[in-house]
Amino acid sequence: MDTEYTRNEIETGRRLFSGDWRFVAAASSPASLPPMRGSEIAFAGRSNVGKSSLINALTGRKALARTSRTPGRTQQLIFFTGGDALNIVDMPGYGYAAAAKAKIAEWTALIEAYLRGRANLARVYVLVDARHGLKAADEPTFQALGGAAVSYQIVLTKADEVKPAELTARIAEVEAALAKWPGAFPGVLATSAREGSGLTELRAAIARLLEERGR
Repeated sequence: MDTEYTRNEIETGRRLFSGDWRFVAAASSPASLPPMRGSEIAFAGRSNVGKSSLINALTGRKALARTSRTPGRTQQLIFFTGGDALNIVDMPGYGYAAAAKAKIAEWTALIEAYLRGRANLARVYVLVDARHGLKAADEPTFQALGGAAVSYQIVLTKADEVKPAELTARIAEVEAALAKWPGAFPGVLATSAREGSGLTELRAAIARLLEERGR
């Protein structure tokens, strides 16, 4: 599904992410969640899907979010701010079986409390590796987001590692699979943190989202 963005949305998106982005907090329990401010967007996805790389690319900061070759390193909700208008949350990666069951239960409780109690959460962007598409491990996240009545949209990562024809087919495949998830926002965005493709569109999509919430 192709979406056209206006020149104003593109420019607003650029400005949203051009601020002085900085780390705010790392929450490991509901009690340690920072106070709500402005609008929040969160990034979720399987371990090693490239969340930190995408956040760094969007904000133009090479080391804002820590990247790691070790899956499952992000074990807290990590909060960043670019000013009062927009805040970003890096959610723990899921689908990594090496974590202890007790720790996974803690993450699950934290995420559920966050989703249900964060009134300023505008949308969760669920990242999916363009090379692999949707997996069974994604479904519990869709269920949790739907159960919490949180808007979410799929963003493909690592699009530069897939041939154009294959990427087009992957987008269509994901959009078709989302038909059974009524809580999913229509349209799939394809991005590459390494090459920068799709970042302008993602920023513009976020600008449109915030404008619509402000009406």
